[in-house]
Parts: sequence; structure tokens; C-alpha cells
Amino acid sequence: MQNAPIRAKNADVSSRVVVAFRATTSNVMKSANVNPITYTSRGDLKRLEAFCDYPLDSSKAHTVRSLNCRACGCNNTQPVLLLGDMPLANAFAKTAKQARMLERYPLELVFCEQCCLLQITKTIDPTALFKDYMYFSSYSDTMLSHARDLVQRLVVERYLNSDSLVIEIASNDGYLLKNYVELSVPVLGVEPAKNIARVAEEGGVPTLVEFFDASLGSRLASEGRRANIVHAHNVLAHVPKTNEFVQGIRHILDPKGVAVVEVPYAIDLLRGRAFDTIYHEHLFYYSLASLDHLFGRNGLTIRDVEHVDIHGGSLRLMVDTRQSDVRSQAFYALQNEEIRWGVSSYQAYENFAKHVEKLRDNLKNMLGCLKGRGKSIAAYGAAAKGSVLLNYLELGPDTIDFVVDRNPHKQGKFMPGVGIPIRETSYLAEAQPDYCLLLPWNFAEEIVAQEDTYRRGGGRFIVPVPYPRVIAHDAMDVFVSN
Repeated sequence: MQNAPIRAKNADVSSRVVVAFRATTSNVMKSANVNPITYTSRGDLKRLEAFCDYPLDSSKAHTVRSLNCRACGCNNTQPVLLLGDMPLANAFAKTAKQARMLERYPLELVFCEQCCLLQITKTIDPTALFKDYMYFSSYSDTMLSHARDLVQRLVVERYLNSDSLVIEIASNDGYLLKNYVELSVPVLGVEPAKNIARVAEEGGVPTLVEFFDASLGSRLASEGRRANIVHAHNVLAHVPKTNEFVQGIRHILDPKGVAVVEVPYAIDLLRGRAFDTIYHEHLFYYSLASLDHLFGRNGLTIRDVEHVDIHGGSLRLMVDTRQSDVRSQAFYALQNEEIRWGVSSYQAYENFAKHVEKLRDNLKNMLGCLKGRGKSIAAYGAAAKGSVLLNYLELGPDTIDFVVDRNPHKQGKFMPGVGIPIRETSYLAEAQPDYCLLLPWNFAEEIVAQEDTYRRGGGRFIVPVPYPRVIAHDAMDVFVSN
């Protein structure tokens, strides 16, 4: 029967309601009250067929609808981008075969019209993601400099001394807290990854190996460990129970203290077409509007906000527990800018998928053209965003010869899903490929400077986002001609 609904075998799949429709016109979708995400790949159809009682026709459009915002509970989320089925971005494998056989999960971005929050639809058990983690912040010079400058500023502004306490949630290898230690300010790190916490401890940063939530926050407060400063950098996006996490911050924050929270900025993601920052570890993508909803709902107030460059564009919030409506001029300026942009309107998000698809096609064409001309191509940085990009574009060893990375914990392994080998960074200048795809493009300036030997040897870096461009040994932003 034309346009008949596809009956779902299971009404509760992956903690979300999935409704699929065979539809050929937007009018049918409207009449069925379904928000469309179009599926075109065989993998997408195969996954949908698992929920339906007859095969799907690849010539037709198929849609799914995801419900229930994790933050506010609203059941009116709208589709923004479908990236298909992906392996976990940091699931580095010991062999190429294992890398290609990794389990895959849907990666879909949706928008909550109630609290303005962008989020993905699939939640992975945090234990599987973070108990043995491969991301060490100290391998980035940019991250180290960013942390050092912030700590030096806060010690002066907040009059910190040996009687103070600074707590960092998701403290990683101690890259930030060690700056306080050097200034004789007491610290405590909270880090769930045992392997990374061990490195922090060895560096002189006391660290609890636990996941942070309201319960842990309450326990620390009952022990008298309430902080003058609470740091939470690039972690809020990772936490499924985001309300409980924020409540935990409130528990451990001294009444006169401040929480310094940094999150990648959703508006920068959309404007910069940074689709590769969307992966299963990042459940949420925050605007100031969505953050204000979240903190206000849980008894905290955003006093000030800065727009910083780290991670391709982030917000740095100053948050406290004081009962006052006073906010900074910067807060109101950014709030008004978001209103003008249309942060609460779904229309502002609709074109993102089209821009991403165009970027994908242009980059694939560029790489295909280079391979067709006999050029060799490697990649730099076994970052999570690199895993997303390689899998979304379906780039394997037939296109990318190898990936190099500074992190010795990743060297000798293979990129998730695609099976490309990971080598030490010195191998880039040794092998001297014609082109090198720069996967952690948000650290382009730092990496290009580090790899000057490769560039002087004639090597060229390809920066993929927000549009494919080439950095040659003697010029910037030189486009590759097809």
C-alpha cells in the first residue's frame, strides 16, 4: 500500500521511540506528524529494517523520529543531521580487521525546541567510553597554554592561596591542576579513567577515580571539601544525566566560589560546519540559551561568559550559587546575538545538513582527484573528530596510507571503523607523502608549525573544515584544482 506506515517491531529501541514511515511527499510526512530525517545509504536502511516487519525500498525516503530531550524532558525534538552508523570514535583497535569489525551505533543530531539544546539520540554506557581512555590533554601544546593562562589569571582574580581548594571534574592527566600545584594552591581532580588518573597522580595531582554526579558532590561537601573554584572543561557534553551533574557542581561549590565551565559552542559548530565534533562521547552541543536553561533549572546562575577559540570555538562560563539577577554585559551581548541568530527557532538549524553534505562531497572529490593523479595521502591526528570524518566519508587505507599521532598510547593501533594504521609523528617527514589530511583541524596552527620539516620537504596539509583547503610549504589556503 502506497505511503503506508512501517510497523515497528519494538516500540522502545535504544531508550527512544522510533517511528518509520514510507513516504514519497512532504505532505504525507506532515499528515503523519513525523519530522523527516532522510536515509539513503544501505547501512541506514539495514538498521531501519531491524525495527520493521518487511524490507524497505531504497528508492523511497524513510524517516525516524526521536523523542524526549535528556535535559528538560520535552518530547518535541527535531532532526538536524544524520551521520549514519559509526564506531565509537576512540575505540582504537589492535588490528585492521578488528577496527573494521567494531560495533557501530547510530549517530543522529536533533534539536529540542523547548530548551534550545542540540543532542544526539543514542546514549552509550559511560563506563564503556571513559574507564580506559586514550585522550591525554598534555599532548596538545595549545591545551597546555590555554590552561596555564587561565590558572594564572584566576589565582590573581580570586585571591587563591594555600587555604583555598580547587576541584576539577574530568581532570584528565592533570594538565590544568598542575598549574595550581606549582603555585601552592591545594587541588583535587575527579577523573573516571584509571589509566589517565594514574598519570595525574604521578605528576603530583591528587585524583579521585570516579564518575562525578550529584551523589559524589554531596559526599565531598559532607567531608568539608567545598571548592573556591570548580573547573569543568569540555565535560558537560559527555554526561547523560546532565541535571544531576550540575546539581553536583552546586553541592561542592563554596557559597562565595565560582564554577568555571567550558563547552564547545554549538553556534560555532553550525556556522563552521564542524560535523566531525559530533560523536557518541558528545551527547550535547550547547548554546548560551540552552546552558542558561540548564543551570537555572538546577539552582545556579551564569554570571559571565567569554567566547574563546579552544576546540574550534567554546564558551567559558562563570557560574555561582548567589541569589541575584546581576549578569555581565558580555552575557547580555551574547544572549542578544543568539536571539538575532534565531537560537530558539528550528529554521536556524535546518540547513546545517546541506552544508555538511556539500563539504563531504567536495572533500571526497578533492581526495579522489589527488589519488587519480598518483599522489600519496596521509593524515595527521588520531583524534575522535578524525574518526568521525574518516568513517563519514568512508576513507580507508586505499585513500589514506597512514595516520600519525603524538600520543604513544595510540601508536601501533588502527583507526576505528576504517582500519588505517597509526604511526609516530616522526614518520610523516620520513615517508614524506604528497598531502596530509589534518584531522584535528582546530589545532592547525600548532601542528603545521610542529611539522615544518614535512612542509619544507614539499608536503602540503589539507584542512578539511569548514571547507577543504590546502596549506602548501610556501603559502596558505591554496585550493587544489580539480
